[in-house]
Amino acid sequence: MAFGSRLFKLGLFTILLSVVSFQQLIASETKEGEKFDPSEMINHHIMDSHSWEIFHGLSIYLPVIVYSEENGLDVFSSSNFYNEAHEVIPYMGYVLEHEHIFLEGGAHVLDFSITKNVLFLFINSIVLVLIFLAVARGYKKNAGKAPSGIQSFFEPIIIFVRDDIVKPNIGPKYEKFLPYLLTLFFFIWFGNLLGLLPAAANFSGNIAVTMVLAAITLIITLASSKKTYWLHIVDPLGNSLGWPKFLLYLILWPIEIVGIFIKPIALMVRLFANITAGHIIILSILSLTFIYQSFAVGVAATLFASVMNMLELFVALLQAYVFTLLTSMYFGQAVEEHH
Repeated sequence: MAFGSRLFKLGLFTILLSVVSFQQLIASETKEGEKFDPSEMINHHIMDSHSWEIFHGLSIYLPVIVYSEENGLDVFSSSNFYNEAHEVIPYMGYVLEHEHIFLEGGAHVLDFSITKNVLFLFINSIVLVLIFLAVARGYKKNAGKAPSGIQSFFEPIIIFVRDDIVKPNIGPKYEKFLPYLLTLFFFIWFGNLLGLLPAAANFSGNIAVTMVLAAITLIITLASSKKTYWLHIVDPLGNSLGWPKFLLYLILWPIEIVGIFIKPIALMVRLFANITAGHIIILSILSLTFIYQSFAVGVAATLFASVMNMLELFVALLQAYVFTLLTSMYFGQAVEEHH
């Protein structure tokens, strides 16, 4: 209880700090005498970048790793793309345009750079490893005893994922999928929470990240699928109408085949759209302060943004739950035995 109370207080403080920090960040980015452009500000904060802007005037320039047939492999700091006035300039024949790197003349390059999203993917992974190593140490230390500390917070969540999400949807063969599904749940949840912090990257709202998660789910589903799974696709009616009804099967086969890929696509789009929409709403509300330049509007925007931030804490958990639930259902369909 004491740990939960401290966590709740820390959460409220973080929400208020996040909202105020976002307002200060927006204010610092608005140059004196220039008209405030909310769409430019919102796109700047939700899109990926080759530098990590902690606040206006303080940026960490990340490594650029590019390959092209003309130049081969090149590695350099993204700071080389900016002059003293922070204007974008070419470097070594490379051009940075809307955070995409090209060779001068428009030739395409392969970009393996450590962008802000990639950096926060690493940070999220490190946080996960550190937390669950601490949880594992708690299990060893409290063997045969009641859990305590960080273990007491995460143990009910782990049991919930196992007993209320994975087991009911996969069945007796759930154990081999449990490590992946637990990792998936906490990776998405922590990533969503991390994206709500000021100056953090919105990597779970990046469709490339959600696409990879959905692709892994598809690969595991197909690799684990039993004969029954494919028989249902080949003969969705169970031959109940007989093969003379061949025209009906010509309609159902494309639907079943497309359905294999529609499921992971739905996973990909749902997570991307929900997380991105939440960030856009919060930033749009905070933008009202600088559009109207009113103290009253600023106070109201702060309150509404704080409420939205609290809602986003729930959405962060909900989206992790939904992604894990649907993935478990797909795995359950793949390993289901013939009745």
